[in-house]
Amino acid sequence: MRKLMATTLAAAVTLSVVGCSQSSGGSQPAAGGGGGSTAAPAPAAQTPAPAAPAGNPKIGVAIYKFDDTFMTGVRNAISKAAEGKAEVDIVDSQNAQPTQNDKVDLFINKKVSALAINPVDRTAAGVIIDKAKQANIPVVFFNREPMPEDMQKWDKVYYVGAKAEESGTISGQLLVDYWKAHPEADKNKDGVLQYVMLKGEPGHQDAELRTKFSVKAIEDAGIKVEKVAEDTAMWDRVKGQEKMAAFLAASGDKIEAVLANNDDMALGAIEALKAAGYFTNGKYMPVVGVDATAPALKELESGTLLGTVLNDANNQGKATLNIAAALAKGETPNKDTTGFDITDGKYVWVPYKKITKENMNDAK
Repeated sequence: MRKLMATTLAAAVTLSVVGCSQSSGGSQPAAGGGGGSTAAPAPAAQTPAPAAPAGNPKIGVAIYKFDDTFMTGVRNAISKAAEGKAEVDIVDSQNAQPTQNDKVDLFINKKVSALAINPVDRTAAGVIIDKAKQANIPVVFFNREPMPEDMQKWDKVYYVGAKAEESGTISGQLLVDYWKAHPEADKNKDGVLQYVMLKGEPGHQDAELRTKFSVKAIEDAGIKVEKVAEDTAMWDRVKGQEKMAAFLAASGDKIEAVLANNDDMALGAIEALKAAGYFTNGKYMPVVGVDATAPALKELESGTLLGTVLNDANNQGKATLNIAAALAKGETPNKDTTGFDITDGKYVWVPYKKITKENMNDAK
């Protein structure tokens, strides 16, 4: 009897020790050095999460900042395009390149199958490419084009976007059409279009090219121009309103038109103009933006926004996801694998389109 009780007690102690070992082990990180132990395999609680199913790769996506209206459209398009095709992890870089670099490092550590990056600073793309190449993770940049020399660093680097000079030209043409159709637009009858310019962030490729080519399009149409004021509003609606209010305070009725590098700044300008008594009792100011965002289309419909330029968020997002998914599967991106034409082996250019009240349904 004593022998039986001793055996039973020993078994109970053994089970208790094993149970404690499993409980303690389950609370430890799955990774880490085990000191080369040859014990039985770790329990299920220590096993890392399973990888994405075959044919459904994981793609790390970094947006330069979430509260940009246009990039929200691109982000939503990426998510929609990924349905049934890929698992996407979309993160906010908070408009800080060091933050985005950290996000990229995390994606690489997670061993994602591809990266899709909307860079905060286009000149920093080379660093991201170097990291991606070392980890052999293909990368697709979108909306902010890396420097040409960086694009040539690796054959698994692609870019999706639109040609900024095209949007600038269309912006200028919108004002040309209005100026020629409305002689009263020349308020001081001097034959010169006096304008103010709201720019995106200094040095940004889209900001510089949209500014340059919008003015060039007006001049190419034979219209003399005079820049009354120009300032950066950093793509931001509130800053656009503040800058426009300052322009009005300094120059008042001398201003005959407003050019903005994007819709958010244009909408800010409209708010400042409304506060100054415009768009009532026949007092009007033509304002032009870029992106054809939903809020801009509402102002277009009400008549406060003269026109905008469709920056096709849907197709930019779709092309970005399709190329990243093809690369993740080891496929060569082309029209057959992505649905989009690839220019120079690395670029997808999504065209812009002039949007007015008459054709605003084309932007919806």
